[in-house]
Amino acid sequence: MENEVQVKTEHLVKRYPMGAESFPALQDINLQFMKGEFTGIVGPSGSGKTTLLNIIGTLDKPTEGEALLLGKTISKLTHKEGAKIRNEHLGFIFQTYNLLPVYTVFENVEFPLLLLSMEKKERDEAVWQALEWMQITEKAKVKPNQLSGGQAQRVAIARSIVKKPKIVIADEPTANLDAKNSHRILQLMVDLNKDLQTTFIFSTHDEKVIQYLRRIINLEDGRVASDELVELNGIATQE
Repeated sequence: MENEVQVKTEHLVKRYPMGAESFPALQDINLQFMKGEFTGIVGPSGSGKTTLLNIIGTLDKPTEGEALLLGKTISKLTHKEGAKIRNEHLGFIFQTYNLLPVYTVFENVEFPLLLLSMEKKERDEAVWQALEWMQITEKAKVKPNQLSGGQAQRVAIARSIVKKPKIVIADEPTANLDAKNSHRILQLMVDLNKDLQTTFIFSTHDEKVIQYLRRIINLEDGRVASDELVELNGIATQE
C-alpha cells in the first residue's frame, strides 16, 4: 500500500441555518484517509456521518476549516471541477440503490463510463469485469425491477467501481439488506479493496459492516469521539 494521503480535513466545521440560529453538524474535524483504507465513520443518526461523506465527496462544502480531496481544496472547487473529480475518481454507494428503472443492469453499470472518454469496446470490457467482480453477469440483460435487494445492491456496487475509482464512498450500503446478503456484499468489497487498492469510506451504524472495518472513526454530536485501528477479527480475512 502506498503511503498516500487521499483525503484530509483540517478544523472542518459545517453549520446549517435554523431560523435565526445555526446548527453545527460538524465541529473541528481533523482526519486523514490513506490510499487503500477500509474505514467506517460510525455513529448514531444525526451524528454528522452523512454530512462528512458529502463534503469528502465534493457534494457539499465546509462552513469553516478545510477539506482536501486528492490534493484539491474542496471549498475552492467550482461546480464543474467538483463534477469532474466525481466522474473520474469517485464511486458512490447508497442505501437506496438508485438504479435507473428503464435501463438494463448492463446499461446501469455502463452509465458512469458514458461521462468519460472511452471507446465502446473499452466500456464493454469494463462493465463485464465489474459484473464479474460482483458475481452478477447472468443478470446483465434484465431490468432493476427483476432483481432482489441483494442483487440490486451488487449492481449498484458494480456501477460504483466500474471505472476503478480511487475512492468509494458508501453511505449505509447494507441498510436494506438481510444478514446473508450483507456479509456476501461486504466480502466482495473487501476483495475489491485488496485487489484494486481502492479506498473505501463507509458511513454506518450497522454491526455487520463494523466487523469488517480496519479503522473505525466514531462521531458524536458532530465531533470525532475516537479514531482507532482495528485488529482484523477473521471475518474479513477469510480466504
